[in-house]
Amino acid sequence: MKYPTLFIIVAITVLACQPKQEPTASNKISIGTIDSLYSEALHEQRHVWVYVPENIGNGAVYGKSTYPVLYLLDGDAHFLSVVGMIHQLSTINGNTISPEMIVVGIVNTDRTRDLTPTHVASVDGDTTFSKTSGGAEQFTKYIQDELIPYIDQHYPTTPHRTLVGHSLGGLFAVNTLLYHPDLFANYLAIDPSLWWDDQKLLKEAETILAEKRYDKKSLYVAIANTMKDGMQLSDLKGDTAKFTEHIRSILQFSETAESKTNNGLNFEWKYYAEDDHGSVPLIAEYDALRFLYSWYKLDDLSKYFDPASKATAAEVVTVITNHYKNVSDHLGYTVLPQESFVNGLGYAFMGDNKDIAFALFQLNIDNYPKSSNVYDSMGDYYAAQQDTVHAIENFAKALTLADAPHTKEKLKAMKGEK
Repeated sequence: MKYPTLFIIVAITVLACQPKQEPTASNKISIGTIDSLYSEALHEQRHVWVYVPENIGNGAVYGKSTYPVLYLLDGDAHFLSVVGMIHQLSTINGNTISPEMIVVGIVNTDRTRDLTPTHVASVDGDTTFSKTSGGAEQFTKYIQDELIPYIDQHYPTTPHRTLVGHSLGGLFAVNTLLYHPDLFANYLAIDPSLWWDDQKLLKEAETILAEKRYDKKSLYVAIANTMKDGMQLSDLKGDTAKFTEHIRSILQFSETAESKTNNGLNFEWKYYAEDDHGSVPLIAEYDALRFLYSWYKLDDLSKYFDPASKATAAEVVTVITNHYKNVSDHLGYTVLPQESFVNGLGYAFMGDNKDIAFALFQLNIDNYPKSSNVYDSMGDYYAAQQDTVHAIENFAKALTLADAPHTKEKLKAMKGEK
């Protein structure tokens, strides 16, 4: 979002006033924790890497938050890049392209076993690689009955979940969408190995996508350039070569999914001509997040700071509340406008439009009545209007909810005390 200089200054000031994260004992930067649980479904100890957003207000000015969860297959390979990308798109420079999310990176033990839906005797004559294949249903059982409940119990989650998989992980993501669609809201299949088992899943998809409903489900498919140099997608028409089976399978699935326009699935696919199988995950995850959460970003509010717009308080509040109603509808649960965002916006309007500023501070009080900070901010509003009585009333209310030294000082000043 673009905001006037005053709002940017206020936002930076708010952030600067928050407590800084203490360095770890080893003076290393940490972005997550390693957790584990024993899986009865898989008969083994399973490790996950977990990232939880650092809500700037936890334990400080603003209340704790809960977050959607992104489950990342091959987690130990992609954890760092995905966490960084979500942090960038949800937080840095005021970005609200995607929501902040918890990331759960699922670490592999037997990758072929867990990510393949059927057993095959060999892959291109290699019997070692395929020896344990076909365990996807048990792995799904682990995720559904053990991992998700564990994460929900131990971390601040919401019910909105996304599954991301690359290669065999992409095959697993497609299999989950087809046979367990309600497990996740969003699916990202990056260059999925749909050639597996003589394209068995690909063939099943034709019927399943035609018969099932996928309302409020989204799928993004990324296709890497795995063809020989000089080949184009158009060259694949009628091609039967073994080395093109991988990309042909994904294209066929994408065309099938795109043709099923009546099943409710929100679907998009993209071909990455400049990326191969190994490089495509990063750019695909970036594009997928923008597609999957295209409805998340609030429209630019800078026009309301222009006096010529003659914006009313009711208009600004309606724009914000209607947007979050739409976000709530997509996520499947109520999402309120972020307290810190509305608070900063209220201060930004204080100098130019006191009616809008008041309405925004009141919106925060309505949404977060147990927050000390919302009353402290309303106290600041009344103090700026030289309304001592109401300023004292709000500062006093704030102190009944939290023992905030800065509020105490403001209350003393309003009362003329030293």
